[in-house]
Amino acid sequence: MAMFIRFVKQIDIQLMVLPALILIIIFSYIPMYGVLMAFQDYSIFKGFMASPWVGLKHFNMFFGSPEFLEVMRNTAVISLLKFFIGFPAPILLALMLNEVKNMMFKRLVQTVSYLPHFMSWVIVAGLVMSMLSTDNGSINILMEKMNVIDEPINFLSLPELFWSILVSTGVWKEIGFGSIVYLAAIAGIDPSMYEAASMDGASRFKQIFLITLPSIMPVVIIFMILAIGNLLNAGFEDILLLAVNPVLRDVSDVIDTYVYRVGIQNSRYSYATAVGLFKAVISVGLLTMANYIARRAGSSLW
Repeated sequence: MAMFIRFVKQIDIQLMVLPALILIIIFSYIPMYGVLMAFQDYSIFKGFMASPWVGLKHFNMFFGSPEFLEVMRNTAVISLLKFFIGFPAPILLALMLNEVKNMMFKRLVQTVSYLPHFMSWVIVAGLVMSMLSTDNGSINILMEKMNVIDEPINFLSLPELFWSILVSTGVWKEIGFGSIVYLAAIAGIDPSMYEAASMDGASRFKQIFLITLPSIMPVVIIFMILAIGNLLNAGFEDILLLAVNPVLRDVSDVIDTYVYRVGIQNSRYSYATAVGLFKAVISVGLLTMANYIARRAGSSLW
């Protein structure tokens, strides 16, 4: 009853949530009906009701396919690399920017680091391919001038370098925008805590570990839970645009690109839905596990 009374008193604020709620229902919940395709031999001419039911046929086909282990390996490795390198990168940038006293330089660094986030992956991939090109690519020119190499290297045709290029490009694109939340959290820390620590003789380095990091840890934990839930989202646009050379397929084919290549392009809609549903179930499990562990530590999403 008390909750209903509070809802009525805040009706003007609650109505502001209504458009977002409608969008979520239309674009997130209603399309879930399409999950039925994973258990059918779906035909666009017969529709959901007339298409024959096949149970777990498409799941078994995926688990038994020769690409299964390769796709799962690439997804796991790329996801873990992005997590262990890409997740702490914005935190480190925010900590470093917080120590900068020159506001002009600080704003310049923030602007430069934020800008790549607002560029599409098409532009970013084109820029990376231009830099790594064997034909007047800036990286090859620099390495030749420094006498590191004798002739240009086609970086995007070397499978052993693809993961490094992909992860570093993703970090460069998102590090600035990701640091915004952490900078906001750092700005909310009581300055008197730093003053007291300074009077006790704590260096700036100790203040970071004893004050800054513990103070923003609840925010870090929440974003870590979300990152773990998205662990199987190894990427789609970035991989699709950077892995243009067929020789890279052995190290670049992840669940999302596999669904697009085998399921969508070949009109195997039921198979694509089954693979996507498998990924979604694993992601929900990872999210639930991460939230449970975080709740035991004192901070969680629910």
